[in-house]
Amino acid sequence: MLQHTQKLLAIMARLRSPDGGCAWDIQQDFYSLIPFTIEEAYEVADAIERSDWDDLRLELGDLLLQVAFHAQIAEEQGLFNFEQVAESICEKLVRRHPHVFGDTHYHDDDERKKAWEDAKLEERQSKKRSALPDSVLDGVPGNLPALVQCEKIQNRAAGQGFDWPEVLPVFDKVMEELEEVREAWESGDQVHIQEEIGDLLLVAVNLARHLKVNPEIALRESTKKFSSRFQYIEQQVLASGRGMRDCELAELDELWNEAKRVLKGRKV
Repeated sequence: MLQHTQKLLAIMARLRSPDGGCAWDIQQDFYSLIPFTIEEAYEVADAIERSDWDDLRLELGDLLLQVAFHAQIAEEQGLFNFEQVAESICEKLVRRHPHVFGDTHYHDDDERKKAWEDAKLEERQSKKRSALPDSVLDGVPGNLPALVQCEKIQNRAAGQGFDWPEVLPVFDKVMEELEEVREAWESGDQVHIQEEIGDLLLVAVNLARHLKVNPEIALRESTKKFSSRFQYIEQQVLASGRGMRDCELAELDELWNEAKRVLKGRKV
């Protein structure tokens, strides 16, 4: 394994070399690589969701390449190198798992989760550069997907006791926010409508969290399900020699129900 790690780093250094390297690789910097790094992470998730383990192996390699790429640029600038990246995560894993690498014992999962969040808070405080008061929300990246960011922020707030103790009030809050969306729609104020839609989505994430559902994954799965059913409708309409816009909504709705029956249980 170490042999291939060193080979990867050597290849990356060669690609970045001004003397015979690749022009495209040489032109890249931390910022230009951001979309590629994000894309590779999503492709890893896609391979897992498709249970394609051969593809997962390849996609993990592509993601590892991004780590090596960033580390090579950092080493060229005298910032850090790949070895230091690996060292930092090793130290963090040991520090955050005193029950595995030390003598600490947790009585239950809630105690373990609290200790985990306390350790992360201590790490954030040690990196803090601002003179502003500490916040448990510090360090949540602003460019995360909105659902992921919302869930992380809510989890941190809940860790401080700012949360409903049970799920039933969250259902009530969802209905309250839905009614406020209707009222905003009736007002015709588009800015207010957007605000209330945002509030509805936020409390929906809270409901998902209380039901122990990952909202990002849930929405991705529902979107795939919608796409599969819509494509079924497209195929049926095409087979009839027409286009989607040639059909009445009632007919499309019936085809949607048919798609639900035909595709039920199929993995999308």
